[in-house]
Amino acid sequence: MAPQRTSFAPRILCGQAAIRSTGVPVATIVRSVASGMTVTEIADAFPELGAEDVQAALEYAAALAWDRALPVGPG
Repeated sequence: MAPQRTSFAPRILCGQAAIRSTGVPVATIVRSVASGMTVTEIADAFPELGAEDVQAALEYAAALAWDRALPVGPG
């Protein structure tokens, strides 16, 4: 699942989460999905990625969102 496909290395991308062995940041994949790109379009843009890598990036982002409660709106 996501933890096996993602990696963190202080000397690569300043420690940002990336898909292992690709150097593609998880944030780039999540932003691509958020902008409306399909898995196929992402794979075309980043040939080193597969559908399972896109899924792993989304699972990683979901885990971060679940673990962190952020205030929304006033109050």
